[in-house]
Amino acid sequence: MGTYTRDEVAERAGVDPAYVDRLVELGIVRPDPGGAFSQGDVRRASWMHSLDVAGVPLEGIATAVRDGLLSFGYLDASAFDQFAQVSDTTFAELSERTGLPMTMLNVVREALGFAEPHPEDRVREDELSLVPAMQVLSDGLRPVTIERWLRVCADSLRRIAETETAWWRTDVEVPLLEGGMSTAQMLEAQAEFGSRIGPHMEGMLLAVYHGQQEHAWRKSALEDVEGALEHAGLLSRLHHPPAVSFLDISGYTRLTEERGDAAAADLAERLGGLVRRSSQAHGGAPVKWLGDGVMFFFPAPGQSVVSALDMVDGAATQGLPPARVGIHAGPVVFQEGDYFGRTVNIASRIAEYARPGEVVVSQAVVDTAEGAPVAFTRIGPVELKGVSGPLLLHSAHHAA
Repeated sequence: MGTYTRDEVAERAGVDPAYVDRLVELGIVRPDPGGAFSQGDVRRASWMHSLDVAGVPLEGIATAVRDGLLSFGYLDASAFDQFAQVSDTTFAELSERTGLPMTMLNVVREALGFAEPHPEDRVREDELSLVPAMQVLSDGLRPVTIERWLRVCADSLRRIAETETAWWRTDVEVPLLEGGMSTAQMLEAQAEFGSRIGPHMEGMLLAVYHGQQEHAWRKSALEDVEGALEHAGLLSRLHHPPAVSFLDISGYTRLTEERGDAAAADLAERLGGLVRRSSQAHGGAPVKWLGDGVMFFFPAPGQSVVSALDMVDGAATQGLPPARVGIHAGPVVFQEGDYFGRTVNIASRIAEYARPGEVVVSQAVVDTAEGAPVAFTRIGPVELKGVSGPLLLHSAHHAA
C-alpha cells in the first residue's frame, strides 16, 4: 500500500498534522525508523480522532496500549483496505465540477452513513467513486428518483452491516475472549480472520444482488410483454386460472427488532408451521418468504381464499401479529421454483391494501371461486400503486 509522510497521513485521515504528532508522542501511531507511516497509521489517526471526539481520553488509550491491554495493530489488516480516506476535493468543488447539486451530494454522504456535509468539507474517496454513476443516472432520471434509490440502498446495506457486526461479536470475538485471549490478542486474531473471509463476503453480496436483480428485471419484462399483448387483445384469458396470494404479518420487522433474535426465530417457526399446514391442506404451497410475509401459489382460486382465511384466523389464535392477505387469479410464468407476471404483482399490491386481519381478493378470484365455502363483500373499484386502472376488490369471509 506504500508509505506516507506525516502531512500525507494527516490529509488522508482528515486531521491536522499536529494531531498526528500527538498520536506519535503518545505511542499510538509509530512511524518506522525512517519516519515513514503506513496505511494502518492513516486508519489509526482517523479512528483515534473519532474516539477523541466521542470523549474517549487519548491518554487512557495510550496507557492501555503501553500496558498491552489494547492494540490497534489490527488496523494494518487487509480487511480494512476497503474503507475510504478523504480526498483533497471539497463538496463545493465537486458540485461545481460535475453539475450535481449539493442536495444530491448530501444524499450520497447520507447513504454512506455519515452526517450531512458542509460545502467546504472534503469528499471521501468512496463518495467520489459514486459520482460517475450519479452523472449517468442524472441524464435520464429525476433527482428525487436517484435520491430515493440511494436511500433504499443505504437502508438495506446498513441492516446487512449491522447484522454482520452483531454476529461477528457473538460468534467470533466473544468465543476468542472466552477461549482465554486478551482483548489485544482477540482484536489481532479477529482481524486476521476478517481479512481471509472479506473477499468472499463481498462476492456473496454481489451474487445475491445480481440474483435479485435478475428476478426483478425478468418480472418487469414479463409485465411489459403481458401489458402489450393485453392492450392488443392477444392475451387470452384462462377459464381456470391459478391464484397467487401474499400474506403479510403486520409489524413483523418492528416486533423482531424489539424482542431480539430468539423471539424472531420463535415467531418465524410458528408462522412457518401455520402457513405450510394451511396452504398444503388446500392444495397450495408457499413459494418464498419476503421479509414480513409469504407468497403462495394455488391451482384453485377458491381454495386459496379458504386457506387465507384459515391463516388469518390461525395467526390470531396462536398469538401471532395480525395477518392480512391479498389474492389475484390469472396467468403466471414459472421458472426455477418461482412465479412471475402481472398476476403476482397485482396480488402483492392487493395485500398492501388489505387491513390487518382481512383477506382481500380481486374480481378474478370471485369469478373463479365457485364451490368454495366462502363469501365476498364488495369493496369497490380501487386504485392500487403500480397497477394501471382501478381494480374491483372484495373482502372475503367464511360462508355462513
